[in-house]
Amino acid sequence: MSLTSSAADEPATIEGKHLAFLIVINLIWGLNLIASKIGVERFPPIFFTALRFLSIAVFLLPLLKLHRGQMRLLVAGTALIGPVAFAFLFVGLRKAEDASTVAIATQMGVPFSTLLSVWLLGETIRWKRRLGIALAFGGIVIIGFDPRVIEYWEGLALVVISTFFASLGLIYVKQLRAIRPLELQVWTAVTGAPILLLTSLLLESGQLVAVRTADWMGWGALAFTVVMSSLVAHTGWYYLISRYPVTSLAPVTLLSPLFGILFGVTLLHDQLTPRMLIGGAITLVGVLIVVVREKKLVDTGT
Repeated sequence: MSLTSSAADEPATIEGKHLAFLIVINLIWGLNLIASKIGVERFPPIFFTALRFLSIAVFLLPLLKLHRGQMRLLVAGTALIGPVAFAFLFVGLRKAEDASTVAIATQMGVPFSTLLSVWLLGETIRWKRRLGIALAFGGIVIIGFDPRVIEYWEGLALVVISTFFASLGLIYVKQLRAIRPLELQVWTAVTGAPILLLTSLLLESGQLVAVRTADWMGWGALAFTVVMSSLVAHTGWYYLISRYPVTSLAPVTLLSPLFGILFGVTLLHDQLTPRMLIGGAITLVGVLIVVVREKKLVDTGT
């Protein structure tokens, strides 16, 4: 599938088997947050991210292909989506005590993408999407002022920053032509691995010690992020967006933070305060408004 394929002939209603597959993908993404949290507690976070991209590059290297006239956009977009965004995300995840709040904060990519589209692509938004964006940011502010979250506010801030850079990278990616999604994934990995390895060497320490002493949970977490999240879930996502409009699929992806919260509480014993729950609910409602409104605009052509 080309990233610029038209959705004109794509069915808006998702078949039952594909809907079930989409739910499994979101389940994997929810578990991936837990695996990543385990991984960054056993490896320096930027180094862990570098290992992830290096492993993906090994798997997908045969798909690497030059695209003349688009390399500047391609490298800029994949660098922002990959090494820049993931470095902030995993450092933030390391600093944050609760994976559940991180799961909510990662959804800020939706309002950021909309705002950047207005700023850089000249898109216009009306009051409903403005309301959704305001709710999304307002919910994060409520979470940020929770006494428990204040203790690790830097981690939450880094996660929000990561969503901004990922959204900015998406703006570059939207301008690419005739590039398959899996090619984007391999370019992200190839771009990201050396940048992150160098950054880790400059800013972190203990990489070799971590490699020697990491237990099976640490290596299992890395394997899960590479195989299940990147190769299975993302490949499955790319398969689904080749068959359906993204606007039909996007609302279902709100299950991902819900799964992340569920697994954070049950597996990592996250402590959710009433303020966290209220702020999280407001953020997710805001994101849902933006996503559903964008779907309506695409469906009606307005």
